[in-house]
Amino acid sequence: MAAGQMVAVFGAYGHTGRFVVARLLERGFVPVLSGRDAGKLKEQAYESGLEARPASVDDPAALDRALAGTAAVINCAGPFATTGAPVIEAALRAGIPYVDVAAEIEANVDTFTQFAGRAREQGAVVVPAMAFYGGLGDLLATAAMGDWTAADEAHIAYGLSDWHPTAGTRASGVISRQRRDGRRVRYAGGRLEYRDDQSPTLEWPFPEPMGPRAVIGEFSMADIVTVPSHLAIPEVRTYMTVEAAKDVVAPDTPAPAPADEKGRSAQTFLVDVVVRAGGSERRAVATGQDIYAITAPIVVEAVERILSGRTRAVGVVSAGEIFDAPDFLRALSPHLTVDLHG
Repeated sequence: MAAGQMVAVFGAYGHTGRFVVARLLERGFVPVLSGRDAGKLKEQAYESGLEARPASVDDPAALDRALAGTAAVINCAGPFATTGAPVIEAALRAGIPYVDVAAEIEANVDTFTQFAGRAREQGAVVVPAMAFYGGLGDLLATAAMGDWTAADEAHIAYGLSDWHPTAGTRASGVISRQRRDGRRVRYAGGRLEYRDDQSPTLEWPFPEPMGPRAVIGEFSMADIVTVPSHLAIPEVRTYMTVEAAKDVVAPDTPAPAPADEKGRSAQTFLVDVVVRAGGSERRAVATGQDIYAITAPIVVEAVERILSGRTRAVGVVSAGEIFDAPDFLRALSPHLTVDLHG
């Protein structure tokens, strides 16, 4: 299906953007490099032989030129509080699907609230958080649900060996903390709830080989937006291993360093998803390497399925709503190991 279709990548020169560009090429697409830094784009275009189209988010005409002739756009440029709406607007004007890798909770809420009606009316596809955070957890929770139409609670526990944040992760974190005035947020009672107290620390029973680990409870990620956007689950909680939570906020934690020929870091992860209804429990577990690198096959698989018509919904939709979750996860098998337990 790809056969030379052009896909714009906004933020193509960033850490995640480069993985996405490489994966698009592997899948037969032609990436169009875009973003706000003309110098970095020029250098990347010289290295790759790909076309560069610089665009500022406050210049709609430049964004229109960046998307001209493309089949879809992938936004990899955070903070998404700044880039999300302008690039979505450009995609709607161009009549092409928009997919992003936003982990920012508030930015993802903005996408759903600001664009749901318009995107649905236009028959457009807008998929936020199609990444390790937000997308993968939603796919796992949806797959774990199986034939359940509702559940009492969903728990998504992240077992990361470490977390060396990119510059984009740090910038997005600053914006998110500012937007919530330093408070933390969780999803409880069917809504987002902002709190001033400390997050709890507890032990999570990760499956082997990781085993039980200390985690920060209610370490909320984009899953608390994506999962309840389409699943009838009033309590959605996310957890993070203590070591990784410390890494991501420490000012002296270095950026990810390549450890293999694909440019992936040595970081490993285990995502443990548990859904409960009454006295029953279902589980889905995913393991892999490098949370930034794994985002590339996730988001490119999404674009390929959207462009080939393998979708279930239009409008602003999360991964679990628009795609066949078990089938999508199987397609990631070269990059991700997934186990579903009824």
